Amino acid sequence: MKKYIKILGLAIIVVIAAIAISSKPNTMHSMQGVWELKSFSNWNGNAIDTVDKAPGYRQVKIYYNGKIMWSRWVPGDEKGRFGYGSYKITDTDLIETIEYGDYEMMQALDTMRVFTFELDLKDDTYSQITLDNEGNPTFSENYVRID
Repeated sequence: MKKYIKILGLAIIVVIAAIAISSKPNTMHSMQGVWELKSFSNWNGNAIDTVDKAPGYRQVKIYYNGKIMWSRWVPGDEKGRFGYGSYKITDTDLIETIEYGDYEMMQALDTMRVFTFELDLKDDTYSQITLDNEGNPTFSENYVRID
């Protein structure tokens, strides 16, 4: 009888472990994926002015396993832009640390490598919001998940 109880107990542990291992992680608040810029928002006190990106303008960010790659194409600009680095998110913030990029990005990295934004993340959209010194929102880039 004790032998059967031990086997039953072991079987229950195996089943619980299998369920825990096979469960899909909660993807809410996951940045992992491909995102495209859709609009910009500017704050003036409580007033928010949101404008769509210009026709032909493309900006895409790819977040995967703690790494970020972004690229930008502006019509009429022969150079394009790109950057690569790492990122992390908290309950309220998106922190991007850019390691390298195109020539202009590398020039900018001489003064600033870590970019911290307030994060408004939903399942298929997010906004990275720039705050002023007093913690008030001033500007945001607004993205939609494309993959």
